[in-house]
Amino acid sequence: MKKLCGSPNNSALVIFDGYPDPSIDLEEKSIEVIFSKHESADERIRRLVELSANPKNIVVVSDDKEISLFIKAIGAKKMTVEEFLASAKKRADPEEPEITYSAMHKINEELRKLWLK
Repeated sequence: MKKLCGSPNNSALVIFDGYPDPSIDLEEKSIEVIFSKHESADERIRRLVELSANPKNIVVVSDDKEISLFIKAIGAKKMTVEEFLASAKKRADPEEPEITYSAMHKINEELRKLWLK
């Protein structure tokens, strides 16, 4: 969950159009999955954001222009799918800090002095 949402305090809700396929197991403790059933996923998203006590704490990931305009107007945050995937990848694969050979050598010398006394 931390990788997907940035923090264990955040939650993820995925909304799909239609009805769930009973043969597919969607048990995932960290992500709530909703099927919109009789309404469109866009309608469900709009309704959930409108009913939220604090829409500015919501981030909606969608490439749908209509939803994006609505989200912006109501004060929630929006991300494109590409932005979300890039963000998730960055959290999953944090860049290792590069260290120069001379800095590594200096650190090793200091550690040898401490450990090999």
